[in-house]
Amino acid sequence: MRKNDTGVFQLDNGYWGYRYAIRIDGKSRESKKVKDEFGNPFKTKSSAVKARQQAIMNEKINAAAPQLKRPRKKVSEVYDEYCEFGRAGKAYATIVKQDSLWNNHIKTKFGKRYVDDISVAEINDYLAELYYTQNRAYSYTESFLKIFYLIFGQAYSRNYLNAEQYDKLCKNKDTKIHMPKMKIDEDTDIVTFSDEQMITLSEYFKDTNAETAFMLGKYCGLRINECYGLKWCNVDFDNDIIKIDRQMQYQKGVIKLVSLKTRNARRDIVMATPLKEYLLSLKRHRDKIMVELTEQREQNQTMLSDMGKETISSLELVNSLDEGKIQTVNSMKYHTQKIKAQHGIIFKYHYLRHTYGTRLALMNTPMHILCNQMGHASAMLHRSIIWVILSRV
Repeated sequence: MRKNDTGVFQLDNGYWGYRYAIRIDGKSRESKKVKDEFGNPFKTKSSAVKARQQAIMNEKINAAAPQLKRPRKKVSEVYDEYCEFGRAGKAYATIVKQDSLWNNHIKTKFGKRYVDDISVAEINDYLAELYYTQNRAYSYTESFLKIFYLIFGQAYSRNYLNAEQYDKLCKNKDTKIHMPKMKIDEDTDIVTFSDEQMITLSEYFKDTNAETAFMLGKYCGLRINECYGLKWCNVDFDNDIIKIDRQMQYQKGVIKLVSLKTRNARRDIVMATPLKEYLLSLKRHRDKIMVELTEQREQNQTMLSDMGKETISSLELVNSLDEGKIQTVNSMKYHTQKIKAQHGIIFKYHYLRHTYGTRLALMNTPMHILCNQMGHASAMLHRSIIWVILSRV
């Protein structure tokens, strides 16, 4: 190996990497890289050699430069700064969840600690304690991991962590904080209803106040907040499309129509023929009683904030009762209990969404269409639905 090839090596995939270990002013500095600063692999030996030489030169320049005193901040201060400056535009539910994790758990354990004094091992041990000792659900424990990534990212962006510390905590795949190994008996299966169960559920919901919500879950796979936030003006009978662009949500005890959590959740869902026929019949019925029960409906209506821009009547919602009373995301709780008591079926509205997505997969629906109808980015499609797709080939 030539002198300038020192520390350069080839990977099994044909790309290149480099490593170095040098001493400057009595201090050891070492690094190993297989990608450049933009995350691109080194395709040739010469590119890896040049990158190594540049990295060593940068080390020497940085060592010679006067060192700026880095401000030290406690984890609680970093989180407060994130709340004030870093989460504008976050969904209300996301903010509530983050604050719950912080106030009820993380604040007590780490709030008074300096953010640059926390090790990878401490975070990994804490996550392991939550998962193995406290028996928290895997997905719930994963929420803590996301909060820690958020805190360390905020600290790095404000110069409370140097690049080396941040790389060790959040970037380097060999050292960064991570989830504990999943338990063998962890329940990660998706729950879907069988054909027989769907027949039973269809018969149960027939002519009930929740029939419309059931039909929307069955034929559109809506999330429950999307279902109860659907307005009649978003049902396009001419083009057989239902436009999903908002959701119903409780915010500090007040019912509101708010924006969806992600951009991908905004979508146009193709209206199946049975659903179209049902909604057309419901619309004709509502147009009729709108005349017959005008005073009663106006008296029982609820005024809602719609996307923070205007106030609308609950009568504009698809899921409202004949006499004008609003239906909310809590309207399904009674039926959940009754279905279990009468038919022995564990019913959650979200299982209709699981069933809808799984059946689309089994019908060989192209991935991009399936993702669009479910309101997911392709990378976020539920792992169990992906399993269904893979198992059929």
